[in-house]
Amino acid sequence: MNAVAELAPRVGVAFACRGLELPRPTYYRRTRPARPPAPRPAPARALTFGERAAVAAVLCEPRFVDRPPAQIYAQLLDEGRYLCSSRTMHRVLASTGATRERRDVLHHPVYTRPELLATRPNELWSWDITKLLGPATWTYFYLYVILDVFSRFVVGWMVAPRESAELAKRLIAASIEREQIAAGELTLHADRGSSMTSKPVAFLLADLGVIKTHSRPHVSNDNPFSESQFKTLKYRPDFPDRFGSLVHARSFCGDFFPWYNYEHHHSALAWLTPADVHHGCAEPRLHARSRVLDAAFAMHPARFVRGRPTPARPLSRDGISCAL
Repeated sequence: MNAVAELAPRVGVAFACRGLELPRPTYYRRTRPARPPAPRPAPARALTFGERAAVAAVLCEPRFVDRPPAQIYAQLLDEGRYLCSSRTMHRVLASTGATRERRDVLHHPVYTRPELLATRPNELWSWDITKLLGPATWTYFYLYVILDVFSRFVVGWMVAPRESAELAKRLIAASIEREQIAAGELTLHADRGSSMTSKPVAFLLADLGVIKTHSRPHVSNDNPFSESQFKTLKYRPDFPDRFGSLVHARSFCGDFFPWYNYEHHHSALAWLTPADVHHGCAEPRLHARSRVLDAAFAMHPARFVRGRPTPARPLSRDGISCAL
């Protein structure tokens, strides 16, 4: 570049670039003085400095420090408050350096798989067992969880010192009795673990008129709803590395599952809680959110570029699919 600059006054830029085999556009681009970026005016619908500070203060409240903006947005709507959109919350957090991926997330390819369909609560359940680390190496406690696929509501759970088909049989029977499910109304999906394919469980389901289905052989991700629920459990900030005793494990789960059912805003349920969907409170909740958004639109219509906002609805109005 310096050589071209020295030759250009004597032979011209074109000959100098041709002789040194340098494209002229490259020479002009690299020698052109840098121009300062043009000032960008703030949009009229943008939040004021005070409003951004108020949003940042809410996002940093102790109850919201471990929640994503979409859940905070839903919680504030349930409280009758609208500060800004969830995307604006992301921008406010990004401006303070508070956004990053906190987990090592693996991205798996999507496979075509058979499907079951849940169109109402207590039509399709998914159940599984996961290990909880005990106080010493090679010691475990076993968490049994039965999940309603349509509402993601945990209808039954149990922490036991061992994996047992008899214990699973008792949990399933108690959950069906508590939900008052008649014969022929329920399908129970599970993987191919020893307890899931055991004769005691099979005989119980046959006696109760429950249809049972299992994952495909040698396929580990055919029970996604239970696995997703276990991930929510184990990625909680207060989930311990190890449980000191069986009582400790049961106490932790006794706090977690009421929170999961009645307070956790689920992404697949349009940020409603599982209890809202399971007990038929989804529509009143969505109507209340709609009123909050209507009031926010009436106050600042220019901030809603796409028109009047509406609350998100569950992903499928006709049913929720479950992989076999």
